[in-house]
Amino acid sequence: MEIKDPFRWLPSPHRGKAFTLLAVLAVALMAILNVLGVPLRTEASPAGIISYEFAGSLQASGAILQAWGEQGRVYAGLNLGLDFLFLLAYGSAISLGCVMIARGLRASSSSFGGLGLWLAWAVLAAALLDGIENYALIRLLLGADGASLPAVAWVCASVKFLLVVLSLLYVILGALALRLRRAPTRS
Repeated sequence: MEIKDPFRWLPSPHRGKAFTLLAVLAVALMAILNVLGVPLRTEASPAGIISYEFAGSLQASGAILQAWGEQGRVYAGLNLGLDFLFLLAYGSAISLGCVMIARGLRASSSSFGGLGLWLAWAVLAAALLDGIENYALIRLLLGADGASLPAVAWVCASVKFLLVVLSLLYVILGALALRLRRAPTRS
């Protein structure tokens, strides 16, 4: 069974421009999130919002929220809210990158191309997991005492990061392979 291209609706001539736009948007949003995340780096959360994502328990997430205080919670709320836009941008950019690499390498390696289409869907699933993670973290931020919320965020964050890293590696290695294949040979 052949895996379908999640961007089959987007004409090939427009994919490069769409990828560039999405990648620039993702990088810009990442920079903004990093600035908003500076006040969230405390002794209880040395990695800022990422420490909160991986707290894993109600006690650990409560300690992080207490260390942040009221002002830190505002920054966390802004960070998590803006992350909904970021997950759309990075998910779409990386997914489209996987599709473009898969299509470029299909002639020389159908299995590597198939992997790229699988990863294109996987990184979209990662973005969905990011949304579920954000929802759980926002609920905690607003005072919910659901003991499962930190565990849900931890699982979603773990799988999300794994899928994003694998997809980014595919795009980087695939782009290098395409560049090497197109490089002129010197005698």
